[in-house]
Amino acid sequence: MTNRVFNFAAGPAVLPLPVLEEAQRDLVALPATGMSVLEMSHRSSAIEGIMEAADQDIRALAGVPDNYRILFLQGGASLQFSMIPMNFLAGSHAAHVVTGHFAKMALQEARAVGDARIAATTEPEGFVRIPRQDELELDPEASYLHFTTNNTIFGTEWPAEPESGDIPLVADASSNLFSKPIDIAKYGLIYAGAQKNLGVAGVTLVILREDLLERIPSTLPAMLNYNTHVKGNSAYNTPPVFAVYILGLVVKWLLAQGGLDRMAQANREKAETLYDVIDASEFYAGHAWPGHRSNMNVTFRLPNPETEDLFVAQAASEGLAELKGHRSVGGIRASIYNAFPLEGVQTLASFMQEFERVHG
Repeated sequence: MTNRVFNFAAGPAVLPLPVLEEAQRDLVALPATGMSVLEMSHRSSAIEGIMEAADQDIRALAGVPDNYRILFLQGGASLQFSMIPMNFLAGSHAAHVVTGHFAKMALQEARAVGDARIAATTEPEGFVRIPRQDELELDPEASYLHFTTNNTIFGTEWPAEPESGDIPLVADASSNLFSKPIDIAKYGLIYAGAQKNLGVAGVTLVILREDLLERIPSTLPAMLNYNTHVKGNSAYNTPPVFAVYILGLVVKWLLAQGGLDRMAQANREKAETLYDVIDASEFYAGHAWPGHRSNMNVTFRLPNPETEDLFVAQAASEGLAELKGHRSVGGIRASIYNAFPLEGVQTLASFMQEFERVHG
């Protein structure tokens, strides 16, 4: 096998090695079919079985209630930024909590559709923290409250969902869905582009409470109407079948690891390994406030950009890849999603300590 580096990319990101190996083994011909998943009709019994198994495994993994529908859509989380207001904003307004780049994008797209208002934002502080509950300005007439559960660029994560009362809670959970236990019943809709923590690019997972379907205007184009995809079992048009297949394998892998409680424990251990190095140092400075830090994306700065460039280059030469921070923030970003191994985190922590010893 080709030597693999430790891939700290924020997305598309690291996948479980057993998933890659199974997909590789069955790529030419899925057992009992004589053909590749890449070649199969989305109306075939094999693909229908793959999609149904993914649905049932997601329900088992996350305890999804019976009154929620699971959809496998296309267009990434970015399309959901538009679909959500198109489906649910008519006649009222939306409330948005802005905690980073993608939360700002969601607000911008909602405003292109209708009235979307900021319920809270930490932008003036550089997105170093999550807003407190008492900072949220909520109008009970709002159609929904939208927030981004984890902010990949700035390295902040909501420790718990905001309380929205009777306002449906809508969340972009692209970068931390299924990294820890989640109470789906708190949400009206939750969605995630798969390429960060659930699988490969091409499929977007949407979990939607059924009663919200009654709110959707009948005048929407078919592909932008959630009812279309519910009635079509995510196959109104040709779905991204290979991406759904990989997502299904990842969910089976999560179940085999012991489920979401076990993943939360493992993810905390990985993140704390890096935050301990940062907190013990005057050379490294974390971006996010303690208590607001992400377990998925660890972001930090070094004394100057030149030293950061050297850090990234030397790390890459030692098999620690994709550590450069987002271009809008700079610094260093280590994305350590579910599939990222503890060994890689420990290797980075040791590298950080040695790099500080030499250059600090």
